[in-house]
Amino acid sequence: MKTKTAKILIPAVVIVATLLIVMFIKGNPPQAKRSGKPPKAIISVSALELKPQNYQIMIDSFGTVKPRTQSLLVAQASGQIIQVSDEFREGGFFKKDDVLLKLDDRDHQAEVKSAQANLLSAEQSLLEEKARGQQAITDWQRLGGSEKASSLVLREPQLAAAEAEVLSAQAALEKAQLDLERTKVTAPYAGRILSRSVDLGQVVSNNTQLATIYAIDSVEIRLPIKNKDLSFVNLPEQYRDGAKNQAGSFVEFTSDLVGEQQWQGQLTRTEGAIDENAQQLYVVAKIDDPYKATANNQYPIKIGQYIKAQITGKTVSNALIIPNSTIYQGTYVYIVQEGVLKRKDITLAWQNATQAMIKTGLTAGDKLVLTPLGQVSSGTQVSILGEQNAEQTKGKSAQGQGRGKRMSPEQLEEKAKELGISVEELMKKRRAEKQGGRP
Repeated sequence: MKTKTAKILIPAVVIVATLLIVMFIKGNPPQAKRSGKPPKAIISVSALELKPQNYQIMIDSFGTVKPRTQSLLVAQASGQIIQVSDEFREGGFFKKDDVLLKLDDRDHQAEVKSAQANLLSAEQSLLEEKARGQQAITDWQRLGGSEKASSLVLREPQLAAAEAEVLSAQAALEKAQLDLERTKVTAPYAGRILSRSVDLGQVVSNNTQLATIYAIDSVEIRLPIKNKDLSFVNLPEQYRDGAKNQAGSFVEFTSDLVGEQQWQGQLTRTEGAIDENAQQLYVVAKIDDPYKATANNQYPIKIGQYIKAQITGKTVSNALIIPNSTIYQGTYVYIVQEGVLKRKDITLAWQNATQAMIKTGLTAGDKLVLTPLGQVSSGTQVSILGEQNAEQTKGKSAQGQGRGKRMSPEQLEEKAKELGISVEELMKKRRAEKQGGRP
């Protein structure tokens, strides 16, 4: 009986309790505390006020060093190499008319002597023929010829042939002497050995390649110029009549091949055609006397060395220059205007690896945002870091002037007179203000 009663009472109690709880919740609903709009977060950014300036454009380029004058040294006589100069090696320096190689000249000396003998024989024959001609004239006069004798009678053709033999013998002698002279291979200019093909003891013939040499008075570097940079470079141009428009720009060359290397050069000419592969115009710069000793004993320049070039371009007046890091997607920047961000579309007049020159979109006095921004929209409230710190510093200095300034006895007396109190009361008042209380 008790079990049945419990089974009836327990569900009833649960149902009643559930109803009471539901009625209590309905009678006391939760109230949400609503406030105004949440304050907008203010972003602190660094900004740069744009000012026009005279800007010297420097254009970056690159190239490899090539000799201005390069020659292939060949033998102009035949023979065995019997002497080699100490400087006849890769990298060796030589002066103009230095003897680099010497060939065995005994055969050529014999040819010279033979040519001399032939010349003497021809001269002797000429003298004899001249004597025969004189004798022919005498014989014709003795015979009483009234008419002028023919050229054959006077032996004029024989005389001309004898003179020709002398001229031929002289030419043969000069040729033999020249071949003898060419057994000494001399330098055509002051230069350096780039590579050599022969050595001591080797037998060479006429037109045998001996070495590749180049002049050391200057070297050249072929530099590509981007199309957008052409209008900012003083290009040295030459015209058909020989006139030139202007001197080329100065160029500073650098290389880190062996430490820090630097050279000064100048643009000397502009090539007459656009490079078909790169579709760029090339200019040629020259470095004078690149192998002289320097104060810091830097390593001399090498043929084929890759070097960087910085060409001094034109100076642009009233230019607005901004860092490349402030440009987004190459088309716009952010400025601060009346405490909010504003997006400004821009176009560039010129740009290098770090800076850009503004053509349109910005004006002098604009505050350019330097801080990198993420997903920030135009119209966001911002504060400029420098201005915020300046205001805080100004406020602190004003408070310090009002509280912490010490007054001399004369100043205390004047201040007390102005307030109409005694000096002791004024001092108590100032101490109370420093301690944060009231007099």
